[in-house]
Amino acid sequence: MVITVLLADDHGVLRDGVRRLLEANNDIRVAAVANNGCEALEKATEVRPAVTLLDISMPGLSGIEATRAIVATVPGTAVVILSMHSSAELVQEALRAGARGYLLKESAGEEVVKAVRAAAAGRRFLGAGITDLLIEGCIHGRVATAAHLTARERDVLRLVVEGNSNIESAAALGLSPRSVETYRLRLMQKLGLSDLPSLVKFAIRHGITTLE
Repeated sequence: MVITVLLADDHGVLRDGVRRLLEANNDIRVAAVANNGCEALEKATEVRPAVTLLDISMPGLSGIEATRAIVATVPGTAVVILSMHSSAELVQEALRAGARGYLLKESAGEEVVKAVRAAAAGRRFLGAGITDLLIEGCIHGRVATAAHLTARERDVLRLVVEGNSNIESAAALGLSPRSVETYRLRLMQKLGLSDLPSLVKFAIRHGITTLE
């Protein structure tokens, strides 16, 4: 049986490379590609692939948010995260969102094929080093702090770290500038961060923005 795959990544060169790698196998066919999280959700609903390969840092809807939406909307599709981010918190958050696998772009290679086959068979797949990463996270008591943010807090965080003023963010969200400022201060307190650069690093590391 041929395994159908939806491949979502906003970097065209990498996406094409992964596609060639997958389609070099007779039992795998890339049924559709997407450039961002929103398009990934649309294509997943339309094509209903056996496996969806998602990057985390994508414009619009992040890979984590897209995972939640795809798992809820197309339960027959197994999601595998293919990311450059290697933090225990982010891996935990992806798995809690419903991802069946997680692997790093830097060590992907044939792991991508193994991950697709495992996910299609209903098994989990963690790439090289990911299991050790999770064990270290448990030992040191780290938690997926990004998972504690509400949808509104994520929206405020994304707009703030992308350089929008309180007034601009308020207009985009239908809030008052004072409310945006309150959200920003609450976010910093909730995440244990003390300045804007720390917020920016957090948002990039957790796939909330693609800002680099």
